[in-house]
Amino acid sequence: MFASTGDPAARARLAATLAVAIRPAAPPASRCLPLDGELEALLPEGALRRGSTLVVTGPPAYGATTLGLSLLCGASAAGHWCAAVGLDDPGVVAMAELGIDLRRVVFVPRPRGAWAVAVAELFEGADVVLVRPPARVAHTAARRLRARARERGAVLVVVVEHRDDWPVPSWISLEVTDATWHAPGRLLERRADVLVTGHGVLRPRRIALWLPGPRGAVAAVR
Repeated sequence: MFASTGDPAARARLAATLAVAIRPAAPPASRCLPLDGELEALLPEGALRRGSTLVVTGPPAYGATTLGLSLLCGASAAGHWCAAVGLDDPGVVAMAELGIDLRRVVFVPRPRGAWAVAVAELFEGADVVLVRPPARVAHTAARRLRARARERGAVLVVVVEHRDDWPVPSWISLEVTDATWHAPGRLLERRADVLVTGHGVLRPRRIALWLPGPRGAVAAVR
């Protein structure tokens, strides 16, 4: 489901309308949302904790957006509504290969100045909201969105280029620190090192992932 409009006020109204359309009929019964099996080792509980904020960082072409989107795979496949804000060209085929159920994801690709409004409104109905802000996030906006996710029992996934682009603490930070493309045969694979830190992690640790792997999905390097 894609949504885009040029008027900021209209974008805000559209986000509110979408939130109503996807609002769950019952309150969340679990404190966690599922992850794809290959990603369970990334997080302390092997799942997305409701009310939490995760920040994914990495330079361009390192796979940070791919990693962020992959966090939607398990939840969407289990029937939970998700949303992605600010991804100008999300790549439908690539997302399907990641394992995302596109029938359960709302896309608002060009929110521009209204991106924070769109995210806040989508928390009314979506269990996981991914956002790629257009610039460094103001401290006040970051605190409000983090509080909104906690209040609604949803998960906020923020994809930024630098750590300082998200100025408030997060439950988990996933930083893609290195990435190298490999071409075995006709297939392209990107091997990436991910540094896992945050309030939910006792000690920092590094995990090697394929972003993506040979079949398009994220996979652990073994």
